[in-house]
Amino acid sequence: MAITLSTVSPVTRSYLFSHYNSLQNFTTGSYSLALSHSATADKTILISSSNARRPVSAASSSTAGTSQSSIGISEETGTLLERVEVFDLNGNSMTISDLWKDRKAVVAFARHFGCVLCRTRADKLAAKKDRMDASGVALVLIGPGSVDQARAFSEQTSFKGEVYADPSYASYKALSFVSGVTTTFTPGAALKIIEAYMEGYRQDWEISFEKDTRTKGGWQQGGIMVAGPGISNISYIHKDKEAGDDPDIEEILKACCS
Repeated sequence: MAITLSTVSPVTRSYLFSHYNSLQNFTTGSYSLALSHSATADKTILISSSNARRPVSAASSSTAGTSQSSIGISEETGTLLERVEVFDLNGNSMTISDLWKDRKAVVAFARHFGCVLCRTRADKLAAKKDRMDASGVALVLIGPGSVDQARAFSEQTSFKGEVYADPSYASYKALSFVSGVTTTFTPGAALKIIEAYMEGYRQDWEISFEKDTRTKGGWQQGGIMVAGPGISNISYIHKDKEAGDDPDIEEILKACCS
């Protein structure tokens, strides 16, 4: 399969050019990526092979996010979360801990509602929803942005779980999720974006370039946790260290459904 870089974002295209030497040949997941470049961006192509094998050296990364089980939360974090207000798709507000106070829930925190990597993660989690349902576990996605953005995400992705907006980014601050340019533009993130596009996922650039997303959520990273029942009962949390830093889905299922 080959695609031109005109089909990906200008930011990603610029990033790939700046890392051309390190990305000429790379194998990740089920794809082998080869980057060749001529005079113009439209002549740059990415060639993938679905039969590719991951080299041993690429099996792990020092930039992988941190995952912990049976951790609970500090009193300070619990106090902060009790002040966090999120909104459902109808604009109704609630305290974030109400989402897991009386039930167990897998709660995914998106980078922002336009993020292509968040859409792939949402699909991976939704694919396991039957198993979560069988265990009485709710599937929840929270994004830093407006209710309108949350509604657009829900409509575009047909996400099977519940979707909530955190316009103040307060939950991300309370849980100390990382943010910054250096956590957004990494070789691993760029290659994950390429893989996502090859699989048919697309970024919502209208959401991505809205002012609030660019100035706040554009550099925000997220994570996943398993929480409840009980406000302070967090049995698992993964904090992304970079964009596209997906945890092992089986770890999540072990924490929520075993």
